[in-house]
Amino acid sequence: MKLVTAIIKPSRLDPVLDALKDVGISGLTVSEVRGFGRQKGKTEVYRGAEYEVKLLPKVKIEVVVPDPLAENAVEKIVTAAKTGKIGDGKVWVYDLDSVLRIRTGETNQEAIEG
Repeated sequence: MKLVTAIIKPSRLDPVLDALKDVGISGLTVSEVRGFGRQKGKTEVYRGAEYEVKLLPKVKIEVVVPDPLAENAVEKIVTAAKTGKIGDGKVWVYDLDSVLRIRTGETNQEAIEG
């Protein structure tokens, strides 16, 4: 099993969710986060005053998938999240040793199936 984590622009969340649903992903976690990379923030003007926003709003998606689905899930996230502009985000994949569904006690593959 793999944990696929992606940090993307908030405006790309719905296309990414639709793409993951098409792959057969039945559950995931989405968090609103803030951060910066090469973009290093941006300058905005509010009521005539200019100020710097150092941490930009992003969305973090976490999904546990079986090993055979991981590569396809990453491809779908990248395709749906990509705008071609700075700040599109990052995706990383972790190996998972085990997963447990608290309610039923199911483990591993059974715990992540719909």
